Amino acid sequence: MRIRFLASCFAAGVCLAPGYLGAAETILLDEIAIRGEKESPQEESLTIREVRESPAKDIGEALQRVEGISCVRKGAIANDIVLRGFQRDNINVLVDGVRLHGACPNRMDPPAFHYDFAQVEDVFVLKGPYDVTNPGGLGGLVQVKTKKTEKGFHSDVNLNYGSYNSSNDSATLSYGTDRYDALGGYAFKFSEVPRSGDGKLITDIYPSTSPNRYRPDAIDSKAYEIHTGWAKFGFNPTDTSRTELSYSYQDASHVLYPYLKMDADYDRTHILNWTYKVEKISDVLTDLELQAYWNKVNHVMDDSLRESSRPTARITRLYSMLTDASTQVVGTKLKGTLAIGSGTLKTGLDYYNRTWNALNVRAMYTQAVPYTTLNMIPDVDVDNFGLFADYELPLNEQFTVQAGIRGDLTWVNAAALNNASALRNSTDFGEVSGNVRLTYAPVSSLDIFVGLARGVRTPDPEELYISVPAAPPAVSWQGNPGLNPTVNHEADLGVKYAGEKFYVTGTIFYSDLTDFVNFSSVSSTLKSYRNIDASMWGAEFGSQVSLPFDLYLRGSLSYTEARNKDGNRPLSEIPPLRGLVSLRYDVDSWFFEVAENWAARQDRVDSGLNEQPTGGWLTTDLKAGINWRSLSVYGGVNNLLDKQYYSHLSYLRDPFAGGVGFKVPENGRNFYLTATYKF
Repeated sequence: MRIRFLASCFAAGVCLAPGYLGAAETILLDEIAIRGEKESPQEESLTIREVRESPAKDIGEALQRVEGISCVRKGAIANDIVLRGFQRDNINVLVDGVRLHGACPNRMDPPAFHYDFAQVEDVFVLKGPYDVTNPGGLGGLVQVKTKKTEKGFHSDVNLNYGSYNSSNDSATLSYGTDRYDALGGYAFKFSEVPRSGDGKLITDIYPSTSPNRYRPDAIDSKAYEIHTGWAKFGFNPTDTSRTELSYSYQDASHVLYPYLKMDADYDRTHILNWTYKVEKISDVLTDLELQAYWNKVNHVMDDSLRESSRPTARITRLYSMLTDASTQVVGTKLKGTLAIGSGTLKTGLDYYNRTWNALNVRAMYTQAVPYTTLNMIPDVDVDNFGLFADYELPLNEQFTVQAGIRGDLTWVNAAALNNASALRNSTDFGEVSGNVRLTYAPVSSLDIFVGLARGVRTPDPEELYISVPAAPPAVSWQGNPGLNPTVNHEADLGVKYAGEKFYVTGTIFYSDLTDFVNFSSVSSTLKSYRNIDASMWGAEFGSQVSLPFDLYLRGSLSYTEARNKDGNRPLSEIPPLRGLVSLRYDVDSWFFEVAENWAARQDRVDSGLNEQPTGGWLTTDLKAGINWRSLSVYGGVNNLLDKQYYSHLSYLRDPFAGGVGFKVPENGRNFYLTATYKF
């Protein structure tokens, strides 16, 4: 702790040093150009500069700057991404094209949790089912791109310190030549339990009678501790070919989730990725790329920090319930680009296999046999094979048309079931998805986008085969192997105007969802998944403007409304109307920014799941920074006025939920200070 504090004090002292760096305006104008000129209205991006300037602990939290994106807050970290109301497996979250799944059935460890900021160069977001190069992606794609190795010797050190004794420190080292290059890095994250605007710990949300409340010696323990290491090696056999091999390992321990009834003892993640790409093969075949990857996650969670684990005649271990889960993904992809006619065809094939197993142990399941082991996720295998093609054709200087198609075959098999007589243990799916997009540019600064798409997502192993039986009045959680794939028929209309020093973009969308997989109450003691017909519609607005006197104005606005058409009521877990306005002064070597973040009240809730309304809120954030030669220092205060507020997506439904009405509050006033040195 003392070392991190001294490092942060040193960084604060550097802020007082004189110096200059005239690249600040160039960087911001370049980002305006990228978003305004190179991205279509349904695309967004987030740079590592924006991440470093914020106190975000993970990608899910950082992406809330992007209009249309929210996150599910479970605790101090591991926020799950929500895009236009779509979450979980309804959106694809990939790292350099690698498909990664968490092991926890309650998504303590969503995909974006398993890598560190220091690995990331930028994050690309595609809204809507317009990506045919990957299976699924019903609501969109979040693609994380890791750092590239530059020529010569490079290194950077990042030190971060903030409220709740939190730190996010990292170091990377790289060396590259014309033929080969290598990169390595290490990152460490730590935090004590944050406090909300009322001064209470975010773990202190349960009444004294609740068995879910934390024990006195655990309520103020560390919120998380995470170590991540990675390495990447590249080799260029010829001037037109390149191969890369990368590996990363993450060890997260003692991660608290007041959102749930259990906490994570540990998450241990391995990610291995290999690519080989050849360019300029012929006049027709312009490039060809082969990718193979493997990743594995081991996850253990229990209630040993909660009052529910207090010793009794039946609770004879350190916990009353524990889940030991693991998942593994092996995949490969072959894709190429062909020049056909006046257009470009991107086509290929891919395959992945996912295995997922979770064993749940509970003292209270049966009177006769305490600590019965249950096959919560019964050793499920998923195999998916797909073919895809996407063709882009400029019709003239004003019109460009794109069309994509994808076909998938999916096989799902459960090796073990708790109730084999009631559930079948295998199923298979065959689905086709596709889209057509038209871009019209009447003048050089204006783009109008129209898109029609059909996206398909097969049910995941949890939805099909999860089994958590319980004796009434406790609630059982049972999968439904008769589920059909969800089909999203979506229409998008987007307009973007990009000037020399500003851009403005707006999009509206409508999704008609057939066989949407929805969590529902079958009875007072049984909850499961079933297919329903639903609809979503919404809009996003974003703008960034370079004003006189070195001022930069940014604003965003997003709204989604969703309906369960079968139940004639709102669809559950949909974020409310939300917006952001910021004003930044940025000149030479320093900047200052003030931002207002707000969300409206969400009272469109699903009464069938006892979902509760959430009040609106408004918070003020301040941040400033200085650049001096190779050193950058950022600092700020979020929630300046120490408001007590909640995100609408801050609780989980039964079972294994914290309970209806017990929401995890957002952080109160908190500061952060970051120093980055590059050489």
